[in-house]
Amino acid sequence: MANKVFNVLFLCTGNTARSIMAEVLLNAMGKGRFRAYSAGSHPKGRVHPLTLELIAKNRMSTADLRSKDWAEFAKPGAPPLDFVFTVCDNAAGEVCPVWPGQPMSAHWGIPDPAAVGGSEEEQHKAFFTAYSQLFNRISIFVNLPLAKLDRLSLQKKLDEIGKIGTETPQA
Repeated sequence: MANKVFNVLFLCTGNTARSIMAEVLLNAMGKGRFRAYSAGSHPKGRVHPLTLELIAKNRMSTADLRSKDWAEFAKPGAPPLDFVFTVCDNAAGEVCPVWPGQPMSAHWGIPDPAAVGGSEEEQHKAFFTAYSQLFNRISIFVNLPLAKLDRLSLQKKLDEIGKIGTETPQA
């Protein structure tokens, strides 16, 4: 397990923003221990321009990013998945394909920055907020002692990570 590379799939509906950001972040932060992918239940076929802009501003490559259908990862020959995370509310309620190997899964819902209208400043802020929330969650995930956690404990940790940043402040 010490040398294992974990395959992680981030799912969303359109695969244009949050799941793409998560894929890029985990591939960068995972330091070779993780190989991240992203997909959508109804992919738009293009990555949102503000997603690409934000990733490029953070000095990460956008070269191979594309919006793709989650069915690619349920086919024979697809990478065996260790973890599957939904990062938007729509995908959490949808019926997902059956993933071979029973990967661990959790819902890490993030508000959709691509759905934010308004000024350019408001749109940029929404993308930055989504990126920051994913950065924080993935930072915790990559530092989990995976080899020391049993499946039940690991599931609890994954579920807890999905709640980070969603707490409502107490009055």
